[in-house]
Amino acid sequence: MAERTATVASSSGLHARPAKLFVQAVQATGVPVTIAVDGGPDLNAGSILTLMGLGATQGTVVTLKAEGDGAEEALDSLVAFLETDHDAE
Repeated sequence: MAERTATVASSSGLHARPAKLFVQAVQATGVPVTIAVDGGPDLNAGSILTLMGLGATQGTVVTLKAEGDGAEEALDSLVAFLETDHDAE
């Protein structure tokens, strides 16, 4: 299983627009991905409701995990996504 950590960069955290865009990015990978905050359970990263419920604000460190073909590449692209401030665009 591939695993990466990322620090949420968007000023609104994983809420509203950044959450929607992240879910689209997860779904585009075609790989099942989980997300967790420190000490929390692994949750479905492809669910907008899950993301909004995480309470991940700017600066929150999350752990992403994926399994299967393309998992490493998928996580690399998702880490880059999370570490970009999508509220500044």
